[in-house]
Amino acid sequence: MPLSVQLGLLLALVTSLMSVLGFFLKHRGAVAAPAVELRRPWASTVALFRSPVYAVGCVVATTSWGFHVGALALAPISLVQTVIAAGLVLVTVVGDRLFGQAVTRREWIGVGLTAFGLAFLAATLGSAGDSAHNHYTGAALLAAVGGATAVGLVVAARSRSGPLLAVSAGLLWAGSDVTIKALSSKTGQLGAGVAVHPFAFVILVLSLIGLLVSARSLQLGPVVAVIALTSATANALTIAAGPVVFGEPLPSGHGALLVRLAAFALVITAAALTPPPMRSASTA
Repeated sequence: MPLSVQLGLLLALVTSLMSVLGFFLKHRGAVAAPAVELRRPWASTVALFRSPVYAVGCVVATTSWGFHVGALALAPISLVQTVIAAGLVLVTVVGDRLFGQAVTRREWIGVGLTAFGLAFLAATLGSAGDSAHNHYTGAALLAAVGGATAVGLVVAARSRSGPLLAVSAGLLWAGSDVTIKALSSKTGQLGAGVAVHPFAFVILVLSLIGLLVSARSLQLGPVVAVIALTSATANALTIAAGPVVFGEPLPSGHGALLVRLAAFALVITAAALTPPPMRSASTA
């Protein structure tokens, strides 16, 4: 595996940790702020940023986003998002050690299952880790980003629960992540000009709308389930975008392919199951 891809996966690991920290800080700030009104985005955003804790959480999350951009530019999107998905287990560790959340045996089982899935994934990398795989077709990109955006906006408009809004934020951020990956293919040609490319506008809009929807989901809670659902939704869609949109190769042979697909499914499933059930989290 090239050094650049290894560096990209290291950046993905850093992204995962900082993202979890940012989520918990934003939660503390969001619950102390007035209720977010999605029909009044500017007023709600100003109210949220009046909370110093929320502002710090956004700084941490933005720094995490910067590492994420670097990871997507250097490594295949499916591998980057799998590492970040595996980092969902950090939700329980950080929640327990820093934010007073209890960690159960069920959650530690999730850690073991995730590690098991990653071991299988590493054994079936094949040529997927040979390059960043930035090539795509316009139709595939439009279908992926447009579909995630449309569904995310519909869910946000019709939902009044924390978990459903978390899914909406995850869909919007998935669209942003896939667009970031597509834009990274143009850095060699445009250099700093990527900042004014239309894709940059799409990334900005989806990121900001997702931020507001996520803040409302954190206000409604339960926090651990909301963080897990947001991350799992975004990761699942972006992992699928690897082979579907960017042509990342799957292993040759039916056996290796089944192992690879099982590894992806195991990582995502284990990470999504790591937090406690929503009812228990809400009661706690």
